[in-house]
Amino acid sequence: MRAQFRTSVITLALFTLLTGLIYPVAVTGIAQWIFPHQANGSLVIRDNQLIGSDLIGQSFTAPKYFWSRPSATAPYPYNAAASSGSNLGPTNPALEQAVQARVNALQAADPENRLPIPVDLVTSSASGLDPHISVAAAHYQVPRVARARNMSEEVVRRLVEQYTQDRQLGFLGEPRVNVLTLNMALDGLQ
Repeated sequence: MRAQFRTSVITLALFTLLTGLIYPVAVTGIAQWIFPHQANGSLVIRDNQLIGSDLIGQSFTAPKYFWSRPSATAPYPYNAAASSGSNLGPTNPALEQAVQARVNALQAADPENRLPIPVDLVTSSASGLDPHISVAAAHYQVPRVARARNMSEEVVRRLVEQYTQDRQLGFLGEPRVNVLTLNMALDGLQ
């Protein structure tokens, strides 16, 4: 019995040291060395001021900005400490009401826009933190943004194309637009 207890304590101490200290320090060190920007949260800094992160969405509500996907986090949108989806199924009436309210808000913000509303502008992502929108969602918002900034739609559309990111590794996912990066580019033009 003593031998088993001793073996158990030594194994616990060894694996605690290995998996609780050595492995995390090694992985963190390698990440800092090879991918320092990503390992530190992909932070976006402008004029020595933290603007946000490339990886976490932000709430933009002014008409002159492109709007992100809706966030399902609480108690406020894009709360990284509360990452989660709404967990509402496709037949849940609450989801239908939320989507309809978002459709109504988009139509009220741009009543002249008769284009079909892309689904990612009315549904939240699984994490509730998605920093990207589809290219279709960006193009849907071009008239409102151009009008609010007194810019031509063509200039804003070219900016969307310039900031469209291709599929990862050329075949994973869909082309997408990082909303923070696009909005920063718009602010840089004015």
